[in-house]
Amino acid sequence: MRRSSKTVRIAALLAVAAALTVPVTSASAATPPPPAAETTAHIKGWARLEYPEPADDIQVTVDARGTYTKDSPWFPVKSEGTLRLSHKMVRPNGVSRTYWADMEVDCVTKGGLNATVTGRIVAASNNPKDADFPVDDPFQAMLKDHVRMGMSFYVPGKGGGPARVGLSGPADMTLSKCMAPAPFDKAIKGGFSLKS
Repeated sequence: MRRSSKTVRIAALLAVAAALTVPVTSASAATPPPPAAETTAHIKGWARLEYPEPADDIQVTVDARGTYTKDSPWFPVKSEGTLRLSHKMVRPNGVSRTYWADMEVDCVTKGGLNATVTGRIVAASNNPKDADFPVDDPFQAMLKDHVRMGMSFYVPGKGGGPARVGLSGPADMTLSKCMAPAPFDKAIKGGFSLKS
């Protein structure tokens, strides 16, 4: 028996209506999860840096972490960790002396392959003056003044060339958190890991 065209149209409409009323379960599974309440940026490692005086030994050691929230995704709500800068100076007669300073970290930021770390000096070497090194240990004066420093890191990853570090040098307390110069000194040994 042949159906009328009206019957066929009604059947088609009923099929569409039935399809639209089927519960959707797969769509909810494909919905992305909400952003994490907190994220972190973590830089860790050690490196010896290139220096114009080949006998000298400049080293940086860092283990620092910044915590971010969805309400503060660019500026950390909390930062912690340590950073050590050391400089072994060697005189022409072979006598050497190592100067060092430890920083208490107050900011860690990350963007791509780069990170910045800032903080203030909380411990330092205290080398005495002598004939080979006739000046006071500069890090002791910086320690007394709670000098701030900023350091930047370029962490290219495996096969991406050498890591680089930039240091602000000593600055007074007006140095803002999270600020450091571009990473310009090449790491000639060691390296860093940067995660978020």
